[in-house]
Amino acid sequence: MKFLSAASLLVLTAPLANAAAFSIFDPTQASLKVNDNEKYPVNGDNPLQYCAKPDNYKLEIESVDLAPNPPLPGQKLTISAKGTLLERIEKGATVNLEVKWGLITLIKQTVDLCDELKNVDLECPLEKGEMILKKEVELPKQIPPGKYTVLADVYNKEQKQVTCLKADDIVFHF
Repeated sequence: MKFLSAASLLVLTAPLANAAAFSIFDPTQASLKVNDNEKYPVNGDNPLQYCAKPDNYKLEIESVDLAPNPPLPGQKLTISAKGTLLERIEKGATVNLEVKWGLITLIKQTVDLCDELKNVDLECPLEKGEMILKKEVELPKQIPPGKYTVLADVYNKEQKQVTCLKADDIVFHF
């Protein structure tokens, strides 16, 4: 599926798949806020939830499946996703990304969505309509065991929210 659901999911998993992606968080950026009182799970075999009720999101996710779920260090992670993009996404779209390992913030940054799409063999603009994606990601063996939390908040070039996804309690064991 060539759409933001998968792009967001890969943005969520890319920091774990690429050790070079880890960075010291930028203390000038505020923590990303989500609605923790209610749960809005993303359909499929995955740990994803919407950050809030997805009624106003510009991306309707039909399903996202991870194999294996949960992901395992040193193994391939296959991501399959399907959904509908309700508007065209052009250069200038961004993702606010936060990755935590336990209570330690590993990444807190804003990245260019179009630059990240290259990691899933896509490019901007993303056209409006139904999209399907299947992507394999090699996870390194060196992922430290523990509990991870990931948040990806996606905005179009006008800074209007496209979607917001989070994954709590991703646990890696050895």
